[in-house]
Amino acid sequence: MFNILKGKIFGKNNKEHIRSLHNIQLKKSLRDNIAIFKEIFMNDGTILFRNFETKAPDSIKCCLIFADGMVEKEIVNENVLLPIMRHSIPDHIDRSEILDFLINRIVVSGEVEKTADVDELVGSILYGDTIVLLDGVKEALIIDTKGWEFRTVTEPLSESVVRGPREGFTESIRVNLSLVRRKIRNSSLKFQFRALGSRTKTRICLCYLEGVANQKILAELEERLDKIDIDGILETGYIEELIKDAPLSPFRTIGNTERPDVVAGKLLEGRIAVMCDGTPFVLTLPYVFIEHFQASEDYYTNYMYASLNRFFRLAGFFLSTSVPAIYTALVTFHKEMIPTPLLLSITAAREGVPFPTVVEALLMLFVFEIIREAGVRLPSAIGQTVSIVGALVLGEAAVAAKFVSAPMVIVAALTGIAAFLVPKMFGPLVSIRIVFLLLSAFLGLYGYIFGVIGLFIHLMSIRSFGIPYMLNVGSLNKQDLKDTAIRAPWWYMYYRPKLIGDRNPVRKGDAER
Repeated sequence: MFNILKGKIFGKNNKEHIRSLHNIQLKKSLRDNIAIFKEIFMNDGTILFRNFETKAPDSIKCCLIFADGMVEKEIVNENVLLPIMRHSIPDHIDRSEILDFLINRIVVSGEVEKTADVDELVGSILYGDTIVLLDGVKEALIIDTKGWEFRTVTEPLSESVVRGPREGFTESIRVNLSLVRRKIRNSSLKFQFRALGSRTKTRICLCYLEGVANQKILAELEERLDKIDIDGILETGYIEELIKDAPLSPFRTIGNTERPDVVAGKLLEGRIAVMCDGTPFVLTLPYVFIEHFQASEDYYTNYMYASLNRFFRLAGFFLSTSVPAIYTALVTFHKEMIPTPLLLSITAAREGVPFPTVVEALLMLFVFEIIREAGVRLPSAIGQTVSIVGALVLGEAAVAAKFVSAPMVIVAALTGIAAFLVPKMFGPLVSIRIVFLLLSAFLGLYGYIFGVIGLFIHLMSIRSFGIPYMLNVGSLNKQDLKDTAIRAPWWYMYYRPKLIGDRNPVRKGDAER
């Protein structure tokens, strides 16, 4: 029998294994049921089996199955094992009603259910639940006993603020859900759970405000998630890459954040959040271009100061993408546009440099990216030292050795520093910078202008779950512009973003102004 069972459970590949688990149901014999799970968890020493009996005289043989390290053993012992062992099953209760008796009278737990589906039982064990098997019963109890270790709530390093909440998401989806629930204490806040990954069975959660979120966007998201066919999901980056619009574009059409207050703000605007167990990064969608320049702190400080900061970020986007290209175009093709004293200074600095300006630029930008990446990957104290010392030493040595000119070092430094103003856009900035630089090297300012036109055409063609990527950019409606390049005072922002929160567009009661 065990060989037949083994053949049914373990197919030639993973998909056959998954289909076979769906077809396996529990039997009345406790011995057979234990054999099923021992075959499934063969060679896994972390899965523990605890055999015991209920209280005499009519004792019933039982078995607990749980994963060591995934459960709170005190809960298993005090709330599950001890109560069942101390109680006897009354004679008048039929075997088919024993599980209901245990649920209603014996087991002390806030979440208990019964099922005969082996696939569901296996998934529950691996997620930290405990199952109870009884002899003569074709179903089993699933009892919530989760108790694994997880990181405490701390401030996210990637999104630190001067003013605002200091809490960030952790790797536990239950903790993350509670952080959002504390921000929005409303019954319209909904959580939909599902599992992704044929092997990992990773738990994800869709969060949205019912009556505010666009149902068409929610339906589109669910459809894209249903199409995901992969054996494992370890982080929300997997999901983002599999469901994003414009997959070949360097721009991301799905946002991510580690901050509960950011997620709460997005939900209040009508967006949808996707949480994934095992990662502190939460996806938010739809995601539009102007969100690259918005920060959570903008909404906690004075609106004038916040608007000024957004202007600096927009300026950082322009400088980081355009300074090398414009400098190369002017020095190579349009020297007459440079003031004479500055042109003489640049010419003198480039005396003896063997490389063309475009090669200089590419070389310096490449070195800067190497130093930045090294600083990010090393521990914080060492990383800062490597970045500062590397930039100073290499820059000074390169100029002294006449590999590059001093103005090019300034251009590369300005370009790199400006990129830090828009940390959400590092990848696109590098791509755009290189394209603009190459176009300027061959066509001068005309090539740069062609690149800008092509960039705008590309941005205008992108959609994020049906929402235009350049939403509200260039709009002539004053309401549409109140949370774009500027942050208007709260008393002027009456409506949620157009097309995203259309189902309930009014942000506040007085919307007649």
